[in-house]
Amino acid sequence: MKKIRVGVVGIGHLGNYHLQKYAKIEDVEIVGASDSLPERARKAADLFGCEAFNDHRQLLGRVDAVSVAVPTGAHYSVTRDFLEAGAHVLLEKPITETLAQADELVALAEKGGLVFQIGFVERFNPAIAALEGVMKKPVFIEAHRLHPFFERGTDVDVVLDLMVHDLDLILHFVKSSVKHVDAVGVSVLSDKVDIANARLTFTNGCVANVTASRVTAKTMQKIRFFETNGYHSADCAARKVQSLQKKTHPDGRIEIAEVPLNIPSHDPLEAEVRSFVQAIQTGSPPPVTGREGRQSLEVALKIVDRIQEARRASGG
Repeated sequence: MKKIRVGVVGIGHLGNYHLQKYAKIEDVEIVGASDSLPERARKAADLFGCEAFNDHRQLLGRVDAVSVAVPTGAHYSVTRDFLEAGAHVLLEKPITETLAQADELVALAEKGGLVFQIGFVERFNPAIAALEGVMKKPVFIEAHRLHPFFERGTDVDVVLDLMVHDLDLILHFVKSSVKHVDAVGVSVLSDKVDIANARLTFTNGCVANVTASRVTAKTMQKIRFFETNGYHSADCAARKVQSLQKKTHPDGRIEIAEVPLNIPSHDPLEAEVRSFVQAIQTGSPPPVTGREGRQSLEVALKIVDRIQEARRASGG
């Protein structure tokens, strides 16, 4: 099988990890690492035996596929350049800053028959993977994604930085449109919203309560799904899951019993990158499409709007 020539644009925290995962895949040749900081590009190039570039456009025409891990504000322009050049793209979340930008990228990918995957790595978390096929129809969801403060990611507010992960998971499992959004948020250590809470009501009746913070002392990444016949709790940080289901005995007695689930053992980011390569090889849709990334962005932007409305109403 012909090797897929890949590049990575944005050699920061995530970009380096993408290079590590590509290096493990037999059918992949790493062509180049691109970063606006020459030293970062050179260091990565030396480590992975590829060329260093300081402008992503130098990779155009030299790669079949690329991971884009630049700051959110550059997602649209960098991804557009590669899609227009006929390259497949794995783009870190969120897809873009605006819905118009997302629509253009999705249209470009579909027109060119290109794989356009969004990097929602929690889809590949073993705890979440264990729930696939088990989840039926959640009626209430509660999600908490709490992190200590890091300068990395503060180019956007906490909704697009952290909460969007859980929005993607919720939309994936609920499979219904959002009917109503309530949200509040505050700024603490940056000039953007650092703590946010949103309540989403779906057209099918499901309700989700979602909290995200990047100013807590400890990390928490938990999401709980309540169904009429059961309850599922996934700890994304620990990669553990608990599933409880209602059981009716012949005598009419009802109990809630834990159901053992098969939790796969794999590295989420490696699974994500491998799925991208496989989609290119097979011509199949990626696990997280550009359209799904657009849906998550739409809900995230609604939450941001509601937060701003609430702050204006309170004089904040």
